[in-house]
Amino acid sequence: MQSYEIKHMIVDDDFNAEESVTTNFSHNNQEYSITFDKGDFEVINQWVFENGTLLPANLSDELIEAIREDVKSRLN
Repeated sequence: MQSYEIKHMIVDDDFNAEESVTTNFSHNNQEYSITFDKGDFEVINQWVFENGTLLPANLSDELIEAIREDVKSRLN
């Protein structure tokens, strides 16, 4: 299992008229952000923070699934 640490979560009930959850986390000494649709927890977007810029991230399905399940459990 890949290790990560969730740093911050934001539940937004006004994102494009649908609720979303944005999760900032660290993994392999980098900072990332994933936004999930709160209804079905599908990924809306994923970013990596590099040199003060947000760039599209390419995270493994295994890591995304682990974070998705972690976020679900924290919201319950």
